Amino acid sequence: MSIRLTLNGQEVEANEGESLLQLAQRHGESIPNLCYQPGQPAQGNCRACVVEVAGERTLAPSCCRTAQPNMTVDTRSARVLAAQQGVLKLMLDEAPAAAQAGSELVRWAKQMDVTIPQAPVRYNEDLSHPALSLNWDACIHCNRCVSACRDVQVNDVLGMAKRGAQSKIVFDLDDAIGDSSCVACGECVQACPTGALAPIAASARQEADRSVDSLCPFCGVGCGVTYKVKDEQIIAVEGRNGPANQGRLCVKGRFGFDYVHHPQRLSTPLIRREGAPKDPSLSGDLAAQFRPASWEEALALAVSGFTRIKQESGPKALAGLGCAKGSNEEAYLFQKLVRTGFGSNNVDHCTRLCHASSVAALMEAVGSAAVSNPVADVAETDVILLMGANPGANHPVAASWMKNAIKRGTRLIVLDPQAIDLTRHAAHHLQFVPGADIALLNAMIHTLFDEDLVDWDFVHRRTEGVEAIRANVAPFSPEAMAPLCGVEAAQIRAVTRLYAKAGRAMMFWAMGVTQHAHGTDNVRCLISLCMLTGQIGRPGTGLHPLRGQNNVQGASDAGLIPMCYPDYQKVSESAAQAKFEAAWGMALDAEPGLTTVEMMQAASDGALKGLMIMGENPAMSDPDLNHTRAALTQLEHLVVQDIFLTETAALADVILPASAFAEKDGSFTNTDRLVQLGRQVLAPPGEARQDWQLLQILAQGLGLDWDYQGPAEIYTEMQPLMPSLSGIPYARLAEARAVTYPAADPHTPDQPVLFTERFNTPSGKARLVPAPLPVSLEPCDDDYPFTLITGRQLAHWHTGTMTRRSRVLDAIEPEPVVGIHREDLDRLGLEVDQRITLVSRRGQLQARLRLSNRLRSGDLFMPFSFHEAAANLLTRDDLDPSAKIAALKTCAVKIRL
Repeated sequence: MSIRLTLNGQEVEANEGESLLQLAQRHGESIPNLCYQPGQPAQGNCRACVVEVAGERTLAPSCCRTAQPNMTVDTRSARVLAAQQGVLKLMLDEAPAAAQAGSELVRWAKQMDVTIPQAPVRYNEDLSHPALSLNWDACIHCNRCVSACRDVQVNDVLGMAKRGAQSKIVFDLDDAIGDSSCVACGECVQACPTGALAPIAASARQEADRSVDSLCPFCGVGCGVTYKVKDEQIIAVEGRNGPANQGRLCVKGRFGFDYVHHPQRLSTPLIRREGAPKDPSLSGDLAAQFRPASWEEALALAVSGFTRIKQESGPKALAGLGCAKGSNEEAYLFQKLVRTGFGSNNVDHCTRLCHASSVAALMEAVGSAAVSNPVADVAETDVILLMGANPGANHPVAASWMKNAIKRGTRLIVLDPQAIDLTRHAAHHLQFVPGADIALLNAMIHTLFDEDLVDWDFVHRRTEGVEAIRANVAPFSPEAMAPLCGVEAAQIRAVTRLYAKAGRAMMFWAMGVTQHAHGTDNVRCLISLCMLTGQIGRPGTGLHPLRGQNNVQGASDAGLIPMCYPDYQKVSESAAQAKFEAAWGMALDAEPGLTTVEMMQAASDGALKGLMIMGENPAMSDPDLNHTRAALTQLEHLVVQDIFLTETAALADVILPASAFAEKDGSFTNTDRLVQLGRQVLAPPGEARQDWQLLQILAQGLGLDWDYQGPAEIYTEMQPLMPSLSGIPYARLAEARAVTYPAADPHTPDQPVLFTERFNTPSGKARLVPAPLPVSLEPCDDDYPFTLITGRQLAHWHTGTMTRRSRVLDAIEPEPVVGIHREDLDRLGLEVDQRITLVSRRGQLQARLRLSNRLRSGDLFMPFSFHEAAANLLTRDDLDPSAKIAALKTCAVKIRL
């Protein structure tokens, strides 16, 4: 319903509920405003946006006055302008340090012809945090930072304390920022209109030469960012209004950009010095084992090694590990290189270490390996079930959407051996015994049948295999499983009822579910729980495996897996083989290739002799690292294409310097199936080259007639070969910058919600598969009494290759720690920060103890991002029989002083 009123002498129409400020802005009027933030409730406390309403004695704050019929509003009168100028002058007088170049306050003052005083030297500051600072002498008490912290990110750190002239912004209980619970998401910095809250780095306060809109290089959320560049250096990153983040960022996205300028960046090709041994212990001066080489020499050596091995030992003696951090185009080229240049399907990437079990179970059940609903659907759900995932640390922007939903009334169920960040917002937390996933989930499924919570209409119409599920879970009553799970039967029944009875319920999981030798069975149970309750096919429902790396979804879609061509078309099926043989102009191998862990075993056995690795770091990410590193040294020829001398590159024969995320163009697919374009910000350093160019040169050296001119041309080749992208030609992607697949044709709108009518299986129905109790768990005993859980921290990501080279991120978490429960600490007579040796049946490492109130007694936690204490020295390489994913999540350990 529209409302007619007069604005500056002109009759206009306002939308119902629209504020006078929004109305004026929509009609091109420029009104100063400092406390108002689009998308947040108006506060009306700065009074810079006052306007004159006919018939009213006082001026009205336009941000919090709603347009009314027949209202007459003047935003330009002398009275209004004098009041606005007076407010701005008062702010500058009371907060002198706010007169910083580039601040919103200064911009408005200039526009309103208000004299700007000389900004004083910054002195009344809190500089205790490595990422951000607070200057109280620049604070105008607009409250935007408080709203950003409490209402947007829901971190509940910032607040306003004291009264009157003594009022001030505080972190927690007026703690120093560095001592507070601040997670450095920087939302307050982005919201602050005066520079009172700012990046601590002086370079970030400079005026940029140019800005480039692109994407964040870290997790699978796919946040839109704007890079600020000065003198060809990235000086700051801001969140932009991308579909996945709507301006929000986390500490990694906002402050973790400077790794691209680290002095350890590879900028020239390197070749192993003659006689320099490959040391699996990675000790000594690793760089000294290599010498600089020309591109001609390095590429010739790389190609000749692969050619010799192929001629002497056959195609299956060669393999490639691609990269989930690169673009879709790079992933497509890499798997094509292995399949057509090497001649086998021995190609894989890090999905084998994170969501391979999700892919296997989802393909089996619903015929699609991607999520059914986007993260943003939490705004429309009644219940969120979160299992084996810690979005607060690993997907912080996704976690913020969940917290927003919870504030509006959504109920959260957390199933996790640890009390994760989101637990404080949860209605229920089932802190089960590590590895008891199937016992717990089957007990929940049992409850569905036992308490008649099954949506039988949905089950009969849209699933098959329900009776096998019913028979399998018959002995799994909550009462029988409670001792195995360490969770009371009443709690199991309560959360099952909450999920099943919800009008809409949505399910998320991550590596706490998948990184087990029974990971595929874990996901099968989650799928059954979802299908038996009919919680799919509608907004606010569905299945969502949270993807860990920025393009692990896209890399999998593009074919970086050994059993499938792009879009999961099986190499063993003749129709798929014929399709790609015709497209690529050569015969292809029909036998599925080796997975990541199988490659390491084949290298150890001598069957695999040559390996190409682009951007992966198996010497840190694979299980049982002593075995993995030894296997890499057994290779006759290892070529690594990367941006740093990683632990894996240290064992290479040839190292090719590649491009970082900010140095390339290309498309990337986030966890929501959203295909987005990333834009090049900088040129690669020194002699480093674009990854797609390096792959093309290698392919040409192997006899392939590749002649691509850039990512757009590569995308144009891959797009018609992938049904999911059939309706997303490059022209559409370039225009929209972000499109959610699948799309049947270029005019089909995005499909954020899948399976509304049928599943992608031959029958159109979801296939339910029962899961037995696992038998492959590693037992704790008197010799190894603790269960170690591995995972990630907020400040670091994956193997630390990038984040450990970011000043802010490494300062926040500078060294490896082992989380331990207070009872275990006291029982063993240990102290916080004490250095201990952690030992498993495969290896050992040293780290400091950190007290954790998130763990059960008997459990330990350790991140796997630290090369000096690589957690995967301890983990197991037991494989899931379906997905071939390793049991990376838990293992038995002991503490030795």
